[in-house]
Amino acid sequence: MIGVGWTGWPFERVAILFASLGFLLIFVQVTLFHYRQNFRHWAQWVPVIALPILALTGLWVTASGTAGVRRVFALLCAVDALGGLYGFFLHLRGVGQRVDGYRLQNFLVGPPVVLPLTITALSVLGLLAVYWSGGL
Repeated sequence: MIGVGWTGWPFERVAILFASLGFLLIFVQVTLFHYRQNFRHWAQWVPVIALPILALTGLWVTASGTAGVRRVFALLCAVDALGGLYGFFLHLRGVGQRVDGYRLQNFLVGPPVVLPLTITALSVLGLLAVYWSGGL
């Protein structure tokens, strides 16, 4: 029967699950982009390492929901939200360092400026879901 496994799941639990799956998908894309650039800057390793840890922790929260794991997930989400903002800064600066600076063409072919902000947005979603469902 469709939906039996999801019956009784609060929205917050579903939000954490989908945020975690989003972290895994973004991990794949970020890894491909940074691999293409040969990991030229140390900060390119941060999302490649942090996103699967965050995703697995979120999946653990979805499966168990224990207070300790929720605290760890919330902490990782907070740190990753800040990391996404730092990535946005680095990507924006990277676009400006290309020939002719901040021109539309450089935004099209340079570092994806919005991608780090999606990490921040998903992290904030995870934080909201944790706090909405009763906090830590």
